[in-house]
This record gives sequence, structure tokens and C-alpha cells, in this order.
Amino acid sequence: MNNFTLLTPSSSTSSSTLVTFFNNPLKFNQLNPNFFATKALNPWNQTKRSIKRVTQVNSLNKSIENPTLSSNWEISGTTSAPWLPKFEELDTTNMLLRQRIIFLGSQIDDTTADFVISQLLLLDAEDSKKDIKIFINSPGGSVTAGMGIYDAMKQCKADISTICMGLAASMGAFLLASGTKGKRYCMPNSRVMIHQPLGTAGGKATDMSIRIREMAYHKVKLNKILSRITGKPEQQVELDTDRDNFMNPWEAKEYGLVDAVIDDGKPGLVAPIGDTAPPPKTKVWDQWKIEGSRKAKKNLPSEHKFLQNGYTGSQANDEKSTP
Repeated sequence: MNNFTLLTPSSSTSSSTLVTFFNNPLKFNQLNPNFFATKALNPWNQTKRSIKRVTQVNSLNKSIENPTLSSNWEISGTTSAPWLPKFEELDTTNMLLRQRIIFLGSQIDDTTADFVISQLLLLDAEDSKKDIKIFINSPGGSVTAGMGIYDAMKQCKADISTICMGLAASMGAFLLASGTKGKRYCMPNSRVMIHQPLGTAGGKATDMSIRIREMAYHKVKLNKILSRITGKPEQQVELDTDRDNFMNPWEAKEYGLVDAVIDDGKPGLVAPIGDTAPPPKTKVWDQWKIEGSRKAKKNLPSEHKFLQNGYTGSQANDEKSTP
């Protein structure tokens, strides 16, 4: 015997109706259409919508590739926006390389030298009759790495045009002067600096002597090349590079490091330097002017000057005479 009853005697439904209900269950299309409308009752509702959305995206992709949509509508008369690369996708190095421009804008080391050398060889192999432009804004760096770039410049059959922007110091100035004669330029507000090689030596005395001999070799070699480039005597180049020698573009042109200054004559393009005054001289070093290491050793202040502790004249004599 069942523990429950489906209908009570007070119900108006007959037994034949009950039999019909259980033998012929209702179909889904006979129910209320809003019965499965909610996501909780119909888990397939969200899936069908997502599938429909993906189908729309696929049809949009096909419309870009094919001249017709999925519904075979002609879109030949419509125009699409041009594709523009994102900022992170822009490669300025390759874009400059297409214009045969090489930008040397960092310290010269082995990695930078390998990169510049590969670009020089590529552009020269592509067309040896067109000029190669090297824009330089470098504080210098390794002598051996810079000499590798120098050899690659001389190996190229194409003319090498060098342009200084900002600062060309040390090996950067050497590479600036190593361009093809007549095609070496300076921007009006740039600076050029030449000096002798800089380095350190440590360890045992034998190791230090090896390093010092190597530095002296590079010094003599660079001076010989600069003498040939500028047309100045080697002794004069040695004196001029004994200390940091800064030049403005016109001084670099007069010295022979560049051939011309890029100046279109616009007012305000060049910083005014005509009214500038030299820095004041100190009391101790007013009679000592450094003009090379040999002259500096001869003109060193005497021990009496050092004992004056920065004072000259009667004040120093009075202090010396006091008990």
C-alpha cells in the first residue's frame, strides 16, 4: 500500500484523467515558454548565447578577409580604416636603417660596436654608391671597440657621412673625424672633446707595465691617425690631447675634425657666447697655466706658494713673519 495519494476524493479529476496524464506525459512545447527562460532552470541558455556571439565574430572576421559577408551581402563599396602600428610595435632602428641612417647614441662598447659594424656592412653591401649617415651623440668608450667601427668605416666602399648631435667626446670625436672628407658635420649647439686614452692598471708590477705599455701604444696610434686627419703635426696633437680639450662646432671645424656646421642662420638657434667671461682665477694658480705635461712640470708652483695656503702678497708675508 502506498504511503501517499495523488488526489483526494474531493478532487474533481476523474480516474481516467489520471491514467491519461501518466501514460501521455506532456511535451516541452506544450509548456509555458517562459518556464525555461531563466538561467537557473535552463543551463543551456547561456551556452547558446555564447555560441551565437562567437558565430557573429567569426562572420566579422570572414568579412574582413573575403569581399562578402556570411549572408552574401556585397561590401565592395565600403571602406575600412587604415591599419596603424602601435607605439610599442614601432622599430625606429629599422626605420632609420631604411633611410641609410645609423644612430650612435650610447657609450661605445663591444655590443654597440658589433651592432654598428653589422649595419655598416649591410648598407654597404646593399648599395655602395649611396652615402651612409652616422649620427653621433656619444661620450666615448672602449678604444678597441671604437677602432673596430673605424676599420669598418674604412672598409666600406660607400661614403660615410658623420653628423655630431649633442656630444662627441673621446672615441666619439675620433669617429666623427673619421668620416669621409667633405661630409663631416656638426650641429650648432653640439660639443666635441678630444683627449688621450684613459685607463687603469693594477696587480703585479709586470702586469701593470703590460697595461701601461698597451695604453701608450693606443695613445701613439690615435695621435698619428688624428694628425693625418687634421693635417696638424703629431707633436701638436699630443699637446692638444694631453688633457680634456672641449671645442664648439666652429673650433672643431678650424681644428680639422669636421668640415661644416649645420646652421641655417635662424636667430636663437645658436646659444650666444660672445658676452661670456672666463671663470675667475684663483689666488694660488693665477701664474700657472697648463699647456701640456712637460710645461706643467716646469711651471709647477714652488713650495713657498703651497705654504701660503692660498694667500699671496703682504698678507702671506705678515703671517710668515709672525712668531
